[in-house]
Amino acid sequence: MVRRMTKRFRAAVIGGTGYGGAELIRRLLIHPDVELARVASIDHVGEALGAVHPNLEGQTDFVFENLAPAEAAKGCDVALLALPHKVTAAKVPELLAAGVKIVDMSGDFRLRDAGEYQTFYGAAHPHPELLGTFVYGLPELFRDEIRAARGVASPGCFATTIELSLLPLAKAGLLDGRVVHVNGITGSSGSGIAPSATTHHPSRAGNLRTYKPLEHQHTPEVLQTLRDAGAKGIELAFVPVSAPIVRGIFVTAFVEVPDAWDTARLTALYDETFARAAFVRRPKKRLPEVVAVAGSNWAEVGMHAGPARNGMRTVTCFAATDNLIKGGAGQAIQNMNLVLGLDERASLEDPGSWP
Repeated sequence: MVRRMTKRFRAAVIGGTGYGGAELIRRLLIHPDVELARVASIDHVGEALGAVHPNLEGQTDFVFENLAPAEAAKGCDVALLALPHKVTAAKVPELLAAGVKIVDMSGDFRLRDAGEYQTFYGAAHPHPELLGTFVYGLPELFRDEIRAARGVASPGCFATTIELSLLPLAKAGLLDGRVVHVNGITGSSGSGIAPSATTHHPSRAGNLRTYKPLEHQHTPEVLQTLRDAGAKGIELAFVPVSAPIVRGIFVTAFVEVPDAWDTARLTALYDETFARAAFVRRPKKRLPEVVAVAGSNWAEVGMHAGPARNGMRTVTCFAATDNLIKGGAGQAIQNMNLVLGLDERASLEDPGSWP
């Protein structure tokens, strides 16, 4: 069992029965500076964490508690929210009034435009006055802003992976006025713990299927972020695909750039962009792959420059992440570390397993 001890900070997890909640709890139990104070949920109330998340069996004596947000966060420095979209928005005002810092994993505070929220999430935002008050939690772009934030909206899994694949091009002005075509492949855990017809194993295994083509809810946050990074007039054509794997996101993006941007110049651009990134790497002798990052907070990025034709060339950009860690709870912990003034790598430095 992971023993409780006095640490510098205390954190509450609100919404701890899903896969994201499980990863938050796991990382907090091994965190050197942040103590897990309590886990709130309306499901499995009174049950031990290990009864729901088998990997936590015997690791803690915590149980799931049905607590109001302010009660869950009482005496804590930060609240980590692993609640569904639309549910989170109703809880946040109470947490803000309680004075606790917030790291939210839902999509409820990623967008600044209430109209876009209603279009892509299918409901009017209950607190549109709070949109734009959360810092978007992509450390590779907003590290300094996250450190000073009261509330952080951690990005979605597809969004994180797409943004990292294209961030160097956005900052260099190479996406201005472009329509970027993106294919993204995801594992079944991205659909959450509740089974459905399309995530049921017999229909998922040995199968590939697309869903929400050109309408996925992560589209507006990707556009917002790339525009913040400097891409003017960019548009995104994104098609997600369900794959027969449990963990992982793999993104392929296609961009037309001036032919002066050959492989050597692009390589230098990517390396410069991510030189300070704690968890982004460009493989030197291969392209990104899911198995290299699964189970870890690492993201891999890469690109391939095609031949020059009529003054332009097609660049194919790649990125891979674990959707539950760098694309989810791991990035939330990374953001929590930044908000609390800690080393952003704390409890996240394990490299994952191989094979």
